[in-house]
Amino acid sequence: MTHLLIVDDQMGIRMLLQEVFEQSGYTVTVAANGPEALEKFESNTVDGVLLDMKIPGMNGIEILKRMKQQQPDIPVMMMTAYGELNLIEEAKKLGASHYFIKPFDIFEVRSAVIEQLKAS
Repeated sequence: MTHLLIVDDQMGIRMLLQEVFEQSGYTVTVAANGPEALEKFESNTVDGVLLDMKIPGMNGIEILKRMKQQQPDIPVMMMTAYGELNLIEEAKKLGASHYFIKPFDIFEVRSAVIEQLKAS
């Protein structure tokens, strides 16, 4: 079963994404901040990551760098608010495979994540 790590500081978004992907047949682990995300990433076999750009304890760019150092080929898809588009360019250079602008359409996110995970 495919294992997805969802990292977002907003509980409502974490819960929504977790429910959608569990209903789609994925194993889902969630994290609310940077240190928790890295701990769960390192202690689980994760097939993909859905990562918010701005979360407490560490920004998404730093988390992305550390995850890619450990697993260079893992698909990491970023979530960001509209005003943070400059960070998306940096994330792409570091290996982010896709990004979503908040507020997003949950069905578009589900489809895109499924495609990214199938392609990896």
